[in-house]
Amino acid sequence: MDKKLIERINELAKKKKTLGLNAEEQAEQKQLYAVYLSEIRAQFDNTLDNVSIKQEDGSVVPFKSAAKKKNNK
Repeated sequence: MDKKLIERINELAKKKKTLGLNAEEQAEQKQLYAVYLSEIRAQFDNTLDNVSIKQEDGSVVPFKSAAKKKNNK
């Protein structure tokens, strides 16, 4: 994750609490939050790719496969 992105998000958050943001800064903050959330979701998705579940029968399956089977029932 880009350190400058997080620093800018924090700058805008502090300014919002103290002085308030103008329309341009609000739009920038909204766009930065969207980028930040998409990166967090991608990291979480990658983490789930590395998680496995041990089934009752002893077999080990990837989490996403087990979740799909459970949702289809």
